[in-house]
Amino acid sequence: MPNFETLTLSIDDGLARLTLNRPDVGNAFSDVFFREFGEAVNELALRRREVRAVLLASTGRFFSVGGDLAVFTKDLDEAPSAVLDGTYWMHPGLARLARLDAPVVAAIQGTAMGGAVAMVSNCDLVISARSAKFGAAYSRLGFSCDLGATFGLASRMGIARARRFLLLAETLDAEQALRAGLVDEVVDDDLVHETAERMAVQLSRGPTRAYGEVRRLVARALGTPFETQLEDEAQGLTRAAATADAREGLTAFLEKRAPVFRGE
Repeated sequence: MPNFETLTLSIDDGLARLTLNRPDVGNAFSDVFFREFGEAVNELALRRREVRAVLLASTGRFFSVGGDLAVFTKDLDEAPSAVLDGTYWMHPGLARLARLDAPVVAAIQGTAMGGAVAMVSNCDLVISARSAKFGAAYSRLGFSCDLGATFGLASRMGIARARRFLLLAETLDAEQALRAGLVDEVVDDDLVHETAERMAVQLSRGPTRAYGEVRRLVARALGTPFETQLEDEAQGLTRAAATADAREGLTAFLEKRAPVFRGE
């Protein structure tokens, strides 16, 4: 497994743990982080048959304060170039993460701001600490957004609510984020990582190929004509029904026992 400066990556028994690891600077997104995130997701893509769930977490007080503004302020004339350099690594990485069969669970403590919220919004399940806050600070800097913010936030919150969140640069507490659909569960601060880990482990023992079909179908659901989506569901279910896990699920049902899925 590669060694990284800004994050850690491990894969154990089907569960990949991708952890932001710059706690001294609030896990800010730097140019090094952008590159290393892309490389880490490449590693997951290369080992996709082994990876059955992904746990996205971070060390320290904050999940992430978002983009490291030093990337842009060290030379204001070069800010557009810095944007392209960062998204050159991050956007393909996020796209490849979305293409995995493995579901992604996020554990959020402290603060998630800007690009961190965009990343979180595109996870399948988001577990938030009760004291966490979620902010969209782009417009305060005169910026629009990136890292899949428009897709993830609109998918989770609805278009009108996502638009308000971004335009007004709102900050939501955990309960507000739960009501808006940005997070899926709020737990006490000392339980957030334990809860997310338990959920990720549960998913890592599930029918991974079927999860992949569900992830892809849901991602394009609102942009696909109804009849096309019906056919895509039929084709996806056909592929899932041909897997060893589907055979195990049906056999376990007939034998009145819990299935033992292997992600195959």
